Amino acid sequence: MPLIAHSNLPAFSRLKDEGETILSKDRANNQVIRELHIGLLNMMPDAALETTERQFFRLVGHSNQIAQFYLHPFTLLSIKHGKTTSKHVKQHYQTFVDIKTQGLDALIITGAHIEQEDLQKAPFYEELKEVVDWSYNHVTSTLCSCLATHAVLEFRYGQKRQAIGEKCWGVFPHQVLDRQHPLMNGVNTRFDVPHSRFNEISKTQFDTTGVKILVESKIGVHLGVSEDLLRIVFFQGHPEYDTISLLKEYKRDIIAFLKKTRDDYPPFPEHYLTEQSKAILNEYKTKLLSSEFSITDFPEQLISKTLNNTWSNATNVIINNWIGCVYQVTHEDIDKPFMDGINPHDPLNLK
Repeated sequence: MPLIAHSNLPAFSRLKDEGETILSKDRANNQVIRELHIGLLNMMPDAALETTERQFFRLVGHSNQIAQFYLHPFTLLSIKHGKTTSKHVKQHYQTFVDIKTQGLDALIITGAHIEQEDLQKAPFYEELKEVVDWSYNHVTSTLCSCLATHAVLEFRYGQKRQAIGEKCWGVFPHQVLDRQHPLMNGVNTRFDVPHSRFNEISKTQFDTTGVKILVESKIGVHLGVSEDLLRIVFFQGHPEYDTISLLKEYKRDIIAFLKKTRDDYPPFPEHYLTEQSKAILNEYKTKLLSSEFSITDFPEQLISKTLNNTWSNATNVIINNWIGCVYQVTHEDIDKPFMDGINPHDPLNLK
């Protein structure tokens, strides 16, 4: 929760200059303490839908132990699911019509498993564009993950994602570029982020749009914010991933190879496995290809004990900061994205 500048102590102005969230006494006195309603547009396929749901719910739940959150999952009609997942969606998810009627304070849009470069070929392209257009006019801030970032850069800025050849996946070190932005409060200046993608929006493309880049690495931009510095938050990586997520993805890629839906046996995700784990998995590969082992022999439990998580702490802080920023400027009336007097082109008063 933010500090209140209830006196003229110089530390308050100094901390505000450093990017800390400091409220004036007048602003604090007029702030209504209430719950936040956050939507989750879940576009993941059956195998990952409920896992992704839990990952983002957990991040929001960990972000603040005082505020109360109502999370509203929904998906798109054009995304087809199997019988079990369809039952889950029908029983527990809202429709976009429900979401528009109810209103939201913030929105999270997940990635989706679409490998082709041209997003216009995705079956949900037009539906997703409708959600993005609605959210920009009715929601205080929208957080986009991976493919959602690519889609919004195309919808709003005309920047089409580019294929990068082989899959970029693994855990990569990143550097904070803007330490004063409120999203970076309390975040280590260097931290890791998992990535898993075949396409990217390049740094040059981000720069062309006027999007403010906050975090990048040698493999490209990870975190940016729209030119107003809050209303759209862009993740190009997958900071929501669990410790074991890339290992499970590696296993799914092996299954795809065995089913001949991919041509090659998958390479290891970078900077993720210990040398001993790689040796174990190479031995498994040899025995699998010689038919001594099957997929049921995959050493998931053994490998999972050796995995490190070097991204969750930074992710929790960033999500907490994002929720905090939304809380400071969103209107008590859920149908209005900003408090009276807030400039939607500079909601955090940073320009």
